[in-house]
Amino acid sequence: MRVFQYDKTFEGLLTAVFDAYHRHTFPDCLIGEGEPEPLFMTELHRVVTDTEKSGRVWAGLQKKVSGITCNMLMCVWLSEESKRDELMFRYIRKTFDSPRSIELNFADDDVLEVKKLAKKVSKEKHYLLMFVRFQKAADDIYFAPVAPQCNALPLTVHHFKERFAGQKWVIYDTRRHYGYYYDLQTVEEITLEDDTHLLSGKLDEELMAKDEKLFQELWQGYFKSMTIKERINPKLQRQHMPRRFWKYLTEKQ
Repeated sequence: MRVFQYDKTFEGLLTAVFDAYHRHTFPDCLIGEGEPEPLFMTELHRVVTDTEKSGRVWAGLQKKVSGITCNMLMCVWLSEESKRDELMFRYIRKTFDSPRSIELNFADDDVLEVKKLAKKVSKEKHYLLMFVRFQKAADDIYFAPVAPQCNALPLTVHHFKERFAGQKWVIYDTRRHYGYYYDLQTVEEITLEDDTHLLSGKLDEELMAKDEKLFQELWQGYFKSMTIKERINPKLQRQHMPRRFWKYLTEKQ
């Protein structure tokens, strides 16, 4: 069994594709650094991530497939599903080796699986766009904790930068312990030393701006007054507004 070992990054995976074609040998298995080696391994190649190599592979993909498919591959990577890297490796290899596009060949299991995973991540992205609720902190920064099922937060950054360009904000993924901070000019990735107090989905009251609690109460009152009790349908509500997002919604507190 031929094994490629890499650093479990997207650039590292693309570098592995470059190395495979350069060496004219293709892996039967991909493993990360520090992971146990397969029992029947016959050859191990350690991939050194190289941005030039990964860039060449990505540029080659963009010539072979549409921008939509490139976005789908990014979504598959962000899905965090096990063996997603091997799925992507097979898909990329088939793309380069085929004389015609494989994008719509859904009879191929790998093409179909890429489509399914990309759709799953895209759905989670749209949930974030719908259910992110900002809370104003005492330092006038708007803060929103989230915990998506897959790593969909990077797909939403451009939207929030354009939509809330006039205010400083932080969106923080409490499950993966990182987030993004916008300072009115640029967006940068951040991590917090201690984010356990964010697991409840709300800022501590001492961290809130003086008027934040009032605005939350006003919004809850508006939501309650607009509700028609006779038309409450909890099952339909959970279908369109998954319960796992409720702790982040002011109106559901």
